Amino acid sequence: MSALGALLATRSESGSTGMRSRILLGLVCAGYSVGAAFGWGSPQVAVFMGDFGLAAAALVAAVSCFLYARTGAGRLRPAWLLFSLSSAMAACGNAVWGWYEVILGVPVPTPSLADVFFLCFAPPAIVGLLVLAKRPVTRAGWVCLALDAWLIGGSLLTLAWSLALAHTAHMAGFQDASVAPAALSLAYPLLDIVLVSMVLALHFRRAGVNRSAVNTAIAALALTVLSDAVFTSPLLRSTYHSGQLLDAGWFAGSLLLAYAPWGARRGAGRSARPGPPRATASRPIAGSLAALTPYLAAAVCTLGILYNVVDGRRVDRVVIFTGCTVVLALVVRQGIMLLDNISLTQELAQKENHFRSLVQGSSDVIMIAAPNGTLRYVSPAAAGVYGREAEGLVGAELSSIIHPDDLGRVVHEVRRFLAAPPHEEPTTRIECRFRSGTGDWLNVESTVNRHQGGLLLNSRDVTERVRLQAQLQHNAEHDPLTDLPNRALFTARVRQALGGRRAGDPGTAVLFIDLDGFKQVNDTIGHQAGDELLIQAGRRLQDSVRAGDTAARLGGDEFAALIMGDGTRDQGAREYQVHEIADRLRLTLSQPYRIGASEVRVAASIGVAFAEPAISPTDLMRNADLAMYRAKAGGKDRVELYAPQMQADVVRRSELASRLRSALRDGEFALLHQPVVHLASGSVAAVAAQARWRSAQGILFTPAEFLRVSGDDDRTAELGRWLLEEAVAQAADRARAGHPVAVSVRLSAARLLDAAPPPGSIEALLTRHGLPSGALMIEVADSDPRVSFDALEQRLVALRRLGVRIALDGFGSGFAAINALRRLPIDVLKLDRNLVEGVVESARLHKITSGLLRIACDLGLQSVADGVDVPEQVLALRAMGCTHGQGMAFSGPLDEYRLRRALVRGEFPVPGIPSPRPVMAGGSIPLLTGSHTETPVPPT
Repeated sequence: MSALGALLATRSESGSTGMRSRILLGLVCAGYSVGAAFGWGSPQVAVFMGDFGLAAAALVAAVSCFLYARTGAGRLRPAWLLFSLSSAMAACGNAVWGWYEVILGVPVPTPSLADVFFLCFAPPAIVGLLVLAKRPVTRAGWVCLALDAWLIGGSLLTLAWSLALAHTAHMAGFQDASVAPAALSLAYPLLDIVLVSMVLALHFRRAGVNRSAVNTAIAALALTVLSDAVFTSPLLRSTYHSGQLLDAGWFAGSLLLAYAPWGARRGAGRSARPGPPRATASRPIAGSLAALTPYLAAAVCTLGILYNVVDGRRVDRVVIFTGCTVVLALVVRQGIMLLDNISLTQELAQKENHFRSLVQGSSDVIMIAAPNGTLRYVSPAAAGVYGREAEGLVGAELSSIIHPDDLGRVVHEVRRFLAAPPHEEPTTRIECRFRSGTGDWLNVESTVNRHQGGLLLNSRDVTERVRLQAQLQHNAEHDPLTDLPNRALFTARVRQALGGRRAGDPGTAVLFIDLDGFKQVNDTIGHQAGDELLIQAGRRLQDSVRAGDTAARLGGDEFAALIMGDGTRDQGAREYQVHEIADRLRLTLSQPYRIGASEVRVAASIGVAFAEPAISPTDLMRNADLAMYRAKAGGKDRVELYAPQMQADVVRRSELASRLRSALRDGEFALLHQPVVHLASGSVAAVAAQARWRSAQGILFTPAEFLRVSGDDDRTAELGRWLLEEAVAQAADRARAGHPVAVSVRLSAARLLDAAPPPGSIEALLTRHGLPSGALMIEVADSDPRVSFDALEQRLVALRRLGVRIALDGFGSGFAAINALRRLPIDVLKLDRNLVEGVVESARLHKITSGLLRIACDLGLQSVADGVDVPEQVLALRAMGCTHGQGMAFSGPLDEYRLRRALVRGEFPVPGIPSPRPVMAGGSIPLLTGSHTETPVPPT
């Protein structure tokens, strides 16, 4: 028997096995019913199956319920133990019945031990049903439960007594004076009535857990009670014998009770599987039946009394007593329910007032729309949010207050929401525009829920948030100073132009614009004036482009314009048209700007790039940027069209800059020195340090060759630091070797004032290498207008206190030469190479050079001519009063070995001097003789 229970448990682990177990249960019950209907083929088998077959079925139910109670019944364990005891009583009763009929072969006596077991079947089952039921939470609930049970039991007792029990009791008392047979005749139907009453009373009070098991157990007990009721009827009691069809009801009830707990385990397993949550549906029919149960019971009781009256019989005292108690119970129950209803009504009114206060006091507008879209309720907050009274909105169509442009989107979203399963999408959110009382449109965000086939909308005004978001979006896409589109929005517009319906239009062009001279405006009259100039420039640019074009500020003084193509196929005409637009923009931006009381002028360099097939926005903007830089490099204040060669130049410069970085890292630079010769004696007065880059092929590149195209200021600064340190270190080595010749190093003014290295880096080098005073000369270029003369003057004065000599490099080529002479502490003037190259051929240059040398002589400064390559230049320069020369007429740049050999020799032959006077290396050097105090500098 326990094996069958285990089989039921195993089969109920999954849906498919559970179905097979139910089919097996149905087949077993159907087989028993067929056998009982046909008498099992013989009277002996029929008696055996009617007695021991029922005992076996009841025993299976007892074992099954007991096993389930021990394994997984939870808090319902006592109920299943009671059902097991009840089934065990039924099994014992059927076994005793079979002992008499099958084993002993005698009729069952009345009363007998079997009757005791059968009578003990109902009490455990009744208590088990009480355990399965949902327990009342109040005392009134327990009273109502007891009254409901009595109403059902009393009405059934009235009807049963009127129909059969009165006759049964009368016949039992008439035939046998013994109390036991009469009591036994009434005990079976009375216990069945009690059991039926509990089944009906507790049917609508089932616990929420293991609902499948409870339903199955109630059905099994109901089937058993029904079979008992048929058995106890007077029509069948006298003719019943074991093995009849009635036994199939008891057999099926026992097996159904055996199956009940394991069916509950299967249902629990299915509920634990993942899946969408099942909506808790209301049960209006079941609730109505539960409410009508007392009235139905009273109706049944009334029918029992009417049966006796209509039949003309005297109404039995039992019927009268039972009917009166049923009516009394009904009245008491109605009184309890009336008090309960009054309490619930008061509680409902309090909750209604509470929620009404919440709704009316809420700042959100709550609206209820019928399925046809008509507003049935609008909270009072509509007056403050929408500026419209709630009463005026009730009855209006929801679509009448929604913006027409948003109506289609809202309808589509509502239809989609209503079509979705409620458990998958309980709410949705819609944002649209509502008409306010003033006629304006408000941005409204609504949370939408389902409500009785319609919609429940919880709406709030988000107009300020939408405006703030729009403002933030505008700020993210526009320049805060000029309010023009910024780089991000301009790039998006270019991408849209290249990918929209005009994709591939070669007439689409991008203009990059840079204001020449804007930095001088900031430096001279202040950044506030510079901002005002940018605002005016942006306004001019915006007014100059067409309606479909885009003007933008990319940052700093850089602007851009997107000129949309007009679909023309004549590329030449289109280029000419765009060039005219760009030139007109250049002229417009170059007009004077009125800033306060001042009039400021700047120029504009413009680069133009046209769209090409399959070009990306990044590449198109890069091409325009390259063209703009080519315009600035070509003289500024001009328009330049992009050409593919520009990109090749950029690639070449990038490659060279990369190679330059690698050369600095790998030590591929060499330091050479070119002698500076005294023109009157031919002696070596100093050496000029020069860097050379030795390529992998062994070729030496000059700084003009690799720095001109690299465009890498960081590498240039790094190379300058390397050149200065190497020159000082080698000069110190030569001095220790007996060649104390001065070394000159060319540094830009910006390099001298660079804050990246420590300001005392030159001082640290002199101290570290022990270079004597006067052994280092700095050649300063005067061509950088960005350098402050005040800061440069202070820096040079500090260096001269350490004994560093200062030379003004490129004298005669820069516009600031006179100012530099006036303010800077200069020791040497170095003539520019361009003056020296034409000093012999050009009478004009001859006069200019002669005048510059007279200035140097008058100021007491020494002079060095750079680029002296032929003897004629030596003669001319010496005749003009130039003191020193540097160039191929004496020697080219030398490595350290050749330089030391030249220093040992001590002099170079000078044209025009028949017998040069020998000078020993390491003797006095004319360039460095005397102190700076002997060289007067005119007062500033």
